[in-house]
Amino acid sequence: MGFSFVGQVALVTGGASGIGLATVNAFAEAGASVAVVDINAQAARAVAAGLIEAGYQAIGLGCDVADTEQVHATVKETVAAFGRLDAAFNNAGIQNLLAETADASAEDYDRVMAVNLRGVWNCMKFELQHMRGQGSGTIVNCSSLGGLVGGAQRGNYHAAKHGVIGLSKSAALEYAARNIRVNAVCPGLIWTPMAEQMVAAGQGDALAGMTQAIPMGRHGKPEEIADAVLWLSSNRSTYVTGQSISVDGGFIMR
Repeated sequence: MGFSFVGQVALVTGGASGIGLATVNAFAEAGASVAVVDINAQAARAVAAGLIEAGYQAIGLGCDVADTEQVHATVKETVAAFGRLDAAFNNAGIQNLLAETADASAEDYDRVMAVNLRGVWNCMKFELQHMRGQGSGTIVNCSSLGGLVGGAQRGNYHAAKHGVIGLSKSAALEYAARNIRVNAVCPGLIWTPMAEQMVAAGQGDALAGMTQAIPMGRHGKPEEIADAVLWLSSNRSTYVTGQSISVDGGFIMR
């Protein structure tokens, strides 16, 4: 038996591609009304239009999660469209430019932190404001294996993803007694457009090396992360909060 989100509303950032798109589709198929949020407004609207054509309820919204006012407007538009907000998956993120810590630029640090950490903080701030008044809700933040381990030449990315786990745990403590749960997922090597961009940038050998180090011997699929997000957002996990769940084919066990 699958998950049921009938009568509920879900918001997904970075929802027009990769893990976000897989999660959008999973929420819609489970009966939720979905706000597809992406910095690429045209792509977000196209995904929403496809869902509507298939008989689902959806809206597509353009939003730069690093911009506090845009995030505030996005949450308000979602609630105005559907009347409530039950589940949020704060997934939007970017990669850093590969560089040793001594050589990394302040500009790249600020760029990565603005999206990967400040963006999650922005989203949680306004999602929680609504959920607090509503008296219920679930939030899943997308961290990474990079939130659990270090990575040479990836310090900016890993620092931001570690921060996402800290934000998630802190908010989980604040709202545990108020019927709001906050968790994080930590995807391993998942084949998405971001992975394809890394290959195009000359990092294919590094990704191949990572794949060989995965006990399951393969990269993951976006749908496998979506399944974890839906479980954490569902009434099947009502005693789970403040957790950071690795979905990585066993990589973190090494």
